[in-house]
Amino acid sequence: MITIKEIAERANVSRTTVSRVLNNSGYVSEEAKKRVLQVIEETGYVPSENAKSLRTKKTKVIGVILPKISTETSSRLVKGMDEILAKEGYQILLTNTNLNPEKEIEYLKLLKSRHVDGIILSATNINRTLVEEIYNLKIPFVTVGQTISGLANVVFDDYQATKDMVNYLIQKGHTKIAFIGVGEQDRAVGYLRKKGYLDAIKEKNLHVETGWVQKGVFNVESGYESMKAILLDAAENKPTAVLAVTDRLAIGAMQYLSEAGLSVPDDIALVGMGASELAKFISPALTTIDFSIEEAGQEAASLILQKIGGENYQEIIKTIPYRLVERSSV
Repeated sequence: MITIKEIAERANVSRTTVSRVLNNSGYVSEEAKKRVLQVIEETGYVPSENAKSLRTKKTKVIGVILPKISTETSSRLVKGMDEILAKEGYQILLTNTNLNPEKEIEYLKLLKSRHVDGIILSATNINRTLVEEIYNLKIPFVTVGQTISGLANVVFDDYQATKDMVNYLIQKGHTKIAFIGVGEQDRAVGYLRKKGYLDAIKEKNLHVETGWVQKGVFNVESGYESMKAILLDAAENKPTAVLAVTDRLAIGAMQYLSEAGLSVPDDIALVGMGASELAKFISPALTTIDFSIEEAGQEAASLILQKIGGENYQEIIKTIPYRLVERSSV
């Protein structure tokens, strides 16, 4: 394998000149640059990534912490990040917490030990211990989906999107609207979406039976069980529409309704949130909210590159636009 010293000898220049050409930094005459590039082309020399890292103090790696790597949301988010980062020569190092908050802290420390140039966190549960660990990192950092004071944040308007969905159902003639949510320790999906639902209901002076509001977790089975609970608890006063905070929950709910002999949307209208790929292929196709996940990934990648490049903002919040996707489940 040819070395920088050998390139310098063949091109009749100093090793410093070769280094400047490779790193595109410092003055080099056009004639010397031409000779160096010609030798590089003739020999097929490829600079060592480790050597470049030592020189530039950058690894060209961005650590990404995901709550569940197998979900469509995570894959769409990473796709958006990669579209931006790859253009700048960055690679992504993925970690998966599997919805375990302790893993988030563990991976923060691991990624720091790997000397990544920055970290993007898609978090579900922001707590004091996690925030303190992030502040102590002293490296470029961006969060997606949640907000941490003093950092760069990419968020979705979960509250208003849910209100819009409730108001859409009301416009369609529904006044008895049930809700399938998740734990409120997840501020975005658990707390803000539930608040959006309750505030929209309150503003229209609608009544909600106690059994109409169910709390599940992020999977299809939970949607199935939550829908079952709604119908059992409200046997005398069934809702005419159900809002689930994720498409997976809505799909589970739809399965139970089918098994119970109820038709969507004739007996009960059903909507989800997230615009998953599967939502448009089930029958009936699911009305949902598209949160532009790829765009969120692109924005997060752009912000981390700005931070690496020396941008010195104290805090920034980028809210990604959404749209209501109307299909045949209402």
